[in-house]
Amino acid sequence: MSERRHKWLRYLAIAAALVGVGVCIAIVTVDRWFFTLANPGTFDPDAVPPAPDYSQASAWAALPERDDGADVALPELPAIDQTDPAVARAEVFYIHPTSWLGNTWNAPIDDPEVIDLTERGGTLIQASAFNGCCAIHAPRYRQVHGRAFVRPNADGDAALAVAFTDIDAAFTAFLAKIGDRPFIVAGHSQGAVLGARLVQQRIADTALERRLVVAYLIGGPLAPEDVGLPVCTTAEQVGCVVGYNARGPDYEPGGFELADAPHTLADRICVNPLTWTTDETHAPASAHAGTILFDTPAPELIPHFADAQCRGGLLVITTMGELQRDLASKVLLWLMGPGNYHPVEYQLYYVDLRQNAADRVEAWSAAQG
Repeated sequence: MSERRHKWLRYLAIAAALVGVGVCIAIVTVDRWFFTLANPGTFDPDAVPPAPDYSQASAWAALPERDDGADVALPELPAIDQTDPAVARAEVFYIHPTSWLGNTWNAPIDDPEVIDLTERGGTLIQASAFNGCCAIHAPRYRQVHGRAFVRPNADGDAALAVAFTDIDAAFTAFLAKIGDRPFIVAGHSQGAVLGARLVQQRIADTALERRLVVAYLIGGPLAPEDVGLPVCTTAEQVGCVVGYNARGPDYEPGGFELADAPHTLADRICVNPLTWTTDETHAPASAHAGTILFDTPAPELIPHFADAQCRGGLLVITTMGELQRDLASKVLLWLMGPGNYHPVEYQLYYVDLRQNAADRVEAWSAAQG
């Protein structure tokens, strides 16, 4: 081979290496890019959208008496009649994740894009997991801009307080509606953070604690002290909290890991959704009841799709099938960075969550004698 050709091959190798480095840098840094550029600035209480009126159906993304995303189901896992208390044996208060991509601190609840994204990224693919046992209520709320989490400051804290004011008011309306029935609190990401505050401030150490079946607070940077209740350690324990953050074995934390959170990764709650314990026992994919991806063209039940192991505060997935995603979902996963399965934490263990919710409702009912 000529010296000239050797030289060109060296140039190509160097160029390829630089491109590879550039891609890696982009993946590591882009996670903070959007929320850094889209800076809402100084929090202005006069610019906050109007508060929802939870006596109106329009203030809810899902209700038992209405057809909505939370009603979706496969033939082999049919949804119950949520309006029949004989079969809907508990109520679910579900708090959706961030679906606001605007440039203000708090989202209006009537923005058409927010409404659409809340259904596709929340009630359809997450809240529907509970329609095999329970009646689902999902409030719209003046959710906070994602910058409040990746770059926390006083402005973001003020906006987060607005979001929690809505969740608190929606929960009051929810309790008035359901009477003395048992209930589940569920949330993901921003919804998990707000759900943890709700559990700690409104449920823990009150009479409501006896009616709480379980709180599924998934995908939030939460430690046990953030929730005020025990962390679940068995599959049928009630009055406890389930949480996890799903990642790959070679995952390296980036900006979306919320590095400014008050806890280290090792402090986080991790309940294995295959064993329902907090220890580091590895659960193989053979123990996995199934994944369902309702945001794909042909949703299907995919059993034995992923394994799970709590390790260092994270739920580590070492074996997983090929994720079928649409373009928008692929981009979101790419933005999260390699090995960050945050956007699909409910879907990956969808059937396991569905079965576990039913099991815990049954255990709660049995405990009442």
